[in-house]
Amino acid sequence: MKLITLLPAASALLAGVMLQSCRPSVSVEEFKPRLVVMTDIGDCAVEPDDMESAVRLMAYADMVEIEAVMTTVGWNCDPYPQGWESYLAQVVDAYGEDVHNLMKRSGQTEFLPLESEGLKQQIGYWPSADYIRSRCMAGSHRAGIGVIGEGNDSPGSEFLIRLADEDDPRPIWVAAWGSGNTLAQAVWKVRQTRSEEEFKAFLAKFRIYTITDQDMVYAMRMNRAYSSHQWLRKEFSEDLKFIWDEGTWQLQCELGKRHWARHQELIQGHGALGKVYPNYLWGVEGDTPSFLYILPNGLSDPEDPRQAGWAGYHRKGICPDSLTTAWTSWQEPERSITEGYKLRFYPDELNDFCARIQWAEEGRGNTNPEVYINGKRAFKPLTLKAKAGSTLKVDASGSRDRENDSLSFKWWIQEEISCAGWELLPSAEAAAVSLRIPADAAGSSIHLVCEVHDDAPLSLAGYARVIIECEK
Repeated sequence: MKLITLLPAASALLAGVMLQSCRPSVSVEEFKPRLVVMTDIGDCAVEPDDMESAVRLMAYADMVEIEAVMTTVGWNCDPYPQGWESYLAQVVDAYGEDVHNLMKRSGQTEFLPLESEGLKQQIGYWPSADYIRSRCMAGSHRAGIGVIGEGNDSPGSEFLIRLADEDDPRPIWVAAWGSGNTLAQAVWKVRQTRSEEEFKAFLAKFRIYTITDQDMVYAMRMNRAYSSHQWLRKEFSEDLKFIWDEGTWQLQCELGKRHWARHQELIQGHGALGKVYPNYLWGVEGDTPSFLYILPNGLSDPEDPRQAGWAGYHRKGICPDSLTTAWTSWQEPERSITEGYKLRFYPDELNDFCARIQWAEEGRGNTNPEVYINGKRAFKPLTLKAKAGSTLKVDASGSRDRENDSLSFKWWIQEEISCAGWELLPSAEAAAVSLRIPADAAGSSIHLVCEVHDDAPLSLAGYARVIIECEK
């Protein structure tokens, strides 16, 4: 058994990073969410935002399990240009230079063997650059539904099938920064070669978050029928969770432009990762919401896109093609709601990235407050039960800060998915609050969020979502 030591002041969930086979008591939520990225990363004179998002992804390699990064087509390239994959290699090489400093953030002193890194990684574990290099590969290098079928297999589509066949209960999140047709090809092949029951089990392993629809060049972007994305939504709407981001990514771009001076001051040029973080062209990090969405920071459960977080808020509804349905926020009122949440969380999100880049450069810096609710910490929302008409105490006073910074608290209810008539006592800024539950709330729920900020110069946030199920 090889133990990767972490700082003793870190969360109990981060007390050690081991293989699950060595520690059967590890719960599923202690493992990172599985992530596959499909990116049209390339020449920064044409497509710099993918490289920006790739740098940020590397800065969060302790929070998501990077199962694969696949090069594929996008709005600016069909076919994918030969040589563009070198930009991905630059980012991974920069991570390799910085990772030993990043490891100090959690007190990690060594890597697991490469073959073990390919198994389940616990939250807080920084993988080796060799592991990430081994997971970089080509996906489909042509666009559209027309290329899906015989002869379009790629290393990426074959690897997706292998991932789905692994004995792992965690879903596989596919983040389409460019085209998602590598997944479509894998779906097509499994449909041809397996039974209906086996095929449905395969689909059930995947969730897809697409940054707009880039399974075509930009001039064709309104020709939705050309895209394999529409085929996935139309054919498999009951079996494949599909989030079509047609709004949050634009806000990400715009907010990055508004705060570009901070990117220049605190990100660019800092550490090897900061040195390969390019200037923006169209917008800043438009692809980043796809993995911010699944970060296990306590703010939301990605299985419920209605839970607001760093990637906004989504509702199931009609898509911009006026034909298919998916989880989206492109229409009102969802568009305004998601914009409000994105504006709310963006300062925390940007500070978080800046602090991680400081760690990459210096091997020291600020860390997030650890939020404990009623003495318990978790990376996913907590569920409590309470009787309608009762008053429920929820206590975050046990929250901790590794640097012993002073903490401030703010509680709020996500009203879009909560019943009405509740009351918070004594105030939303107290460390512990009491929630007065309406007498007619039986059968409904209340989503209570606790934000905890430290008072460091680069203030960071910790979160906890408490879902209160109201009973008679």
